[in-house]
Amino acid sequence: MTTEEFSERIVGMMQTLYRVSYAQLAQDCDRDDAVQECLYKAWKKRHQLKDERFMQTWVIRILIHECRNIQKKGRLWLPLDALPERAAPPDANHELHDALFAMDETLRLPIVLHYMEGYSTQEVAQILRLPHGTVKSRMARARSELKKTMNGEVKVLC
Repeated sequence: MTTEEFSERIVGMMQTLYRVSYAQLAQDCDRDDAVQECLYKAWKKRHQLKDERFMQTWVIRILIHECRNIQKKGRLWLPLDALPERAAPPDANHELHDALFAMDETLRLPIVLHYMEGYSTQEVAQILRLPHGTVKSRMARARSELKKTMNGEVKVLC
């Protein structure tokens, strides 16, 4: 893969990268840092990518790792009650947004990757490096939690 092809594919993935980081990090500056560090590492190690078909999965995996690194570092510096509220995008369903971000990350991330980014459950399993059955059960638990939280009105996801 040439550097131009790599750059074009990265530019095409930018919205996805920011949405995935949004699902994991509350602060804009942390999301920006995670995406920037992800892009730096992907660029630096682009020659290690074995199969170009899996570039997007590879880059998202790097991003998830960077988000977790930032979460670990953040625990040392900032108490959770000092974090600002995560504001929903203007066109979002605010009730669904709040319910989604109230749930644990292990349930939220598969939902975001599948329903918002359009990955199949098999692809989500590859990205998260989890068994396919685990991804399916987490998604079922997340849908169930969302239905309870929203009084059974989660027709957008189900």
